[in-house]
Amino acid sequence: MKTNRKPGPFQWLLIGLCAVFLCVMLILPLVYILATAFRDGFSVYWAAITDEYALKSVQLTLRVTVWAVVVNTIFGVCAAWCITKFSFRGKKLISTFIDLPVTVSPIIAGLIYILLFGRQSGLYPFLHEHDIGIVFAVPGIVLATIFVTFPFISREIIPVLTAQGSDEEAAALMGANAFTIFRKVTFPHIKWALLYGVVLCTARAMGEFGAVSVLSGHLRGKTNTMPLYIEILYQGYDFTGAFAMSSLLVVMAVIILILRSILEYKGNKAGDALK
Repeated sequence: MKTNRKPGPFQWLLIGLCAVFLCVMLILPLVYILATAFRDGFSVYWAAITDEYALKSVQLTLRVTVWAVVVNTIFGVCAAWCITKFSFRGKKLISTFIDLPVTVSPIIAGLIYILLFGRQSGLYPFLHEHDIGIVFAVPGIVLATIFVTFPFISREIIPVLTAQGSDEEAAALMGANAFTIFRKVTFPHIKWALLYGVVLCTARAMGEFGAVSVLSGHLRGKTNTMPLYIEILYQGYDFTGAFAMSSLLVVMAVIILILRSILEYKGNKAGDALK
């Protein structure tokens, strides 16, 4: 089937609409963020991003992101393996629950954890007795971030495992154990999808606001991630500081976007080589 490679009037119209939309909705806001961040000079910008509370928000964001990615990687691989390699009752129900965080508002997720671990919860006396802080503490932020990000890795791996075929069965018949099968057969097939899911999970975890906002308590220097710290600066009319911190998130997003493009390219190239 031949395709017309020379755009006609209608195609140029669509291209123009896409370009205008991207400029208005993406490029102009990013340019405005950078321009506002540096409008008072680099020294002010540097002071804003090296402030004590700014650095603590960056550290907390990275800690929470690492925890969320590690937990979701383990969960994602296990869930994808179970769903694609075994037949059992309730399989479709588990698959549906994996997608639940995509449809549930992050704020509702935060409220769920407040009800589950807050003072009105039946678990609170036990948590209080053993000095376990979840609400208005870092563990609560980690739990909320894990909740909103755990579909990303499993949903990238499931289609790859589904299309893998019967190589694992052949390896099992030849006497290979489960770990050897995963290391030699399964992992080479899913590694690019896994890394792609890790990148998406990382991006989502770093930018999470709703559920974290509900559970954090906005304790400056203790439970404020970068998005929460930006909100505090903005509400305090420190626009330069807010946009300076926003620029850091933009830089992180660009790095993640580059990594995603590289992994997508390598994954497609590896997939073509296997055909």
